Amino acid sequence: MVEKKRTKTPLLLIGGGGHCRSCIDVIESTEIYDIVGVVVEDNAMPNNLTPYSMAYNMPYSIAGSDADLPQLLQQTPHCFIALGQIKTSDLRKKIFADLKSMGAVLPTIISPFSQVSETAKIGEGTIVMHQAMVNAYSQIGDNCIINSKALIEHDCVVANNTHISTGAILNGEVSIGENCLVGSATIIKQGIELADEVTVGAGSLVLSSITNAGTYKGIIK
Repeated sequence: MVEKKRTKTPLLLIGGGGHCRSCIDVIESTEIYDIVGVVVEDNAMPNNLTPYSMAYNMPYSIAGSDADLPQLLQQTPHCFIALGQIKTSDLRKKIFADLKSMGAVLPTIISPFSQVSETAKIGEGTIVMHQAMVNAYSQIGDNCIINSKALIEHDCVVANNTHISTGAILNGEVSIGENCLVGSATIIKQGIELADEVTVGAGSLVLSSITNAGTYKGIIK
């Protein structure tokens, strides 16, 4: 009996750069999507549609710019925001809202090399990258980045537009607000809460809750 070949879903990537290259690796590994091209900012368009591998060291062509999105989404409604998030979530938030208003479909991308509990919930437009772990009954919001080797322990809550960076550890029942960044290799003690709009610098140790927006680093107690 000949096995029927699975049809992949066409997918647009929104935004280029280093994070986009990492997203491509995760998306390709799922074998669910066929990346049809990358949409870049209007001011990032080259003089002609050169291969993306030449313009940005990537294997996919430029599909167009932001101005072309309404037309592109008619042809390919599935898309994924491949911009990174370090200093602020503002641009990712705006793009997410704009895409939703245009009727785009933003899938949840989960690496087959990650571990996500069947009881966990992952929002739309969120990516769980290679070797990340999301444990039992945790909830991840929309438009989030759970980066490589991040650990989200049981019963955690990560709200919308938040980036949990590489190797960060959220122990059990941690709650992270919207539009936050938890830096690489940061450890957050169990039961801690972070308010909205909080950035925690790389390598920090969070031992007490943070109730005000702002940037924090080091040992927080």
